[in-house]
Amino acid sequence: ALSCGLPTYQPHVGRVVGGEDATPNSWPWQVSLQYSYLGKWYHTCGGSLVANNWVLTAAHCISNSKTYRVMLGRHSLSNDEFGSKAIKVSKLVVHEKWNSNMLSNGYDIALVKLANPVSLSSKIQLACLPPAGTILPNNYPCYVTGWGRLQTNGASPDILQQGRLLVVDFATCSSPTWWGSSVKTNMVCAGGDGVISSCNGDSGGPLNCQASNGQWQVHGIVSFGSTLGCNYPRKPSVFTRVSNYISWINSVRASWP
Repeated sequence: ALSCGLPTYQPHVGRVVGGEDATPNSWPWQVSLQYSYLGKWYHTCGGSLVANNWVLTAAHCISNSKTYRVMLGRHSLSNDEFGSKAIKVSKLVVHEKWNSNMLSNGYDIALVKLANPVSLSSKIQLACLPPAGTILPNNYPCYVTGWGRLQTNGASPDILQQGRLLVVDFATCSSPTWWGSSVKTNMVCAGGDGVISSCNGDSGGPLNCQASNGQWQVHGIVSFGSTLGCNYPRKPSVFTRVSNYISWINSVRASWP
């Protein structure tokens, strides 16, 4: 099996207040999901390369009326970087229980199949997924990465951003002064201290958490944030909990090999 979650270029990790530029190609499973409009391609969401022909993203990123491609191996979105690849999409699979009118139910997960498998390289590598059912403890440090913002009115950066977020356990996150009943056990919360920014992540993109063996695992998919704005105390970013959907991911991949 090909290794996953061990980047050739080591991520710069430490304490981060607000977002910061990532080390180039240090999150080599991070992709840009782009759609076509009037002959141009536009970044819409992040995603994670989980197989050489499958990308994991959020269901709310997917519209059946749009044509998509996946940009892999990028650091700057505007530069045609050596070793980066743009690959068309052949299939969009949204979780059957996803309902865009009921974001707080969860199931905000989708798989995007590449028209051609991508060759892995130092800049394009696979994400590891966590073992099914894994629940991270309170205050576990993770990194959200992306080219967008979780708030609607911020400018988008050209360089991939990363932000260090601490996991907020379900008991805390679902308490009335935090997210309350909007958060379910099929989600992960991270951030929300009012200091460390959680607005530099991008819908569909990964919440990267390092396991004890050094491998990075994608524990979350950016799902929703607070309409109250960025850095809002007790309103951490909410992610789809990937470890809840391992069997779904495996069954989709088996259905369309």
